[in-house]
Amino acid sequence: MRDELLLKKIAVIRTDFPEKFGIPRQSGLADAEGRIVFEPEYRNPDALRGIEAYSHLWIIWGFSQVPEREWQPMVRPPRLGGNQRMGVFATRSPFRPNPVGLSLAELVSVEQSRNQGTVLCVRGVDMLDGTPVYDIKPYLPCVEAREGAADGFAGRVKDRRLLVEIPDEQLRMVPQDKRRILEELLMQDPRPAYQVDPDRVYGMTYAGMEIKFQVRGDRLKVCGIYEKVH
Repeated sequence: MRDELLLKKIAVIRTDFPEKFGIPRQSGLADAEGRIVFEPEYRNPDALRGIEAYSHLWIIWGFSQVPEREWQPMVRPPRLGGNQRMGVFATRSPFRPNPVGLSLAELVSVEQSRNQGTVLCVRGVDMLDGTPVYDIKPYLPCVEAREGAADGFAGRVKDRRLLVEIPDEQLRMVPQDKRRILEELLMQDPRPAYQVDPDRVYGMTYAGMEIKFQVRGDRLKVCGIYEKVH
């Protein structure tokens, strides 16, 4: 029996999220899209034969920007405001003995590219641009969708949805196909739960844009959208 397992990156996922702030807290919370591009070694089309028959995929990936440090048995889930400790294995915290993530994404299409081989276009992602992908497995609703399954403390904490205000002059800065997704991201309140300063201006990067906003009560108002300068 192996004590250690070396994971090889089979692909990277390209998304509209170059920074951690603003990424959906879980997969499926917003219709953010991504493209899974395989490494040259794994671009054999036979490896994906039949995948188009599935509507959703499990993506196993790595928390590539989590600093290496000794793991801790207790973490502070943002969902609980960052003040309450829970066991690491009772959470989806990135600070784990093995920094591996698991996301369920909708398979939108399977595309053929001359330079990149077969590319999987997926929806509902919660990953940074360039995140390493270690494996992909089909989602099987007949055995994995369990009626009556308990969802622990995550189910007891209601999702907070904000009313989003984007002035027309700011909305014009956003491409048509990104507007609904941006609103979905902002509705979920991207701020850490412990930050409640109504005068603070927050910033997040999405799809090449820098989004500035303030939150007062249950309203989020966008106060600036700018082209991201690299």
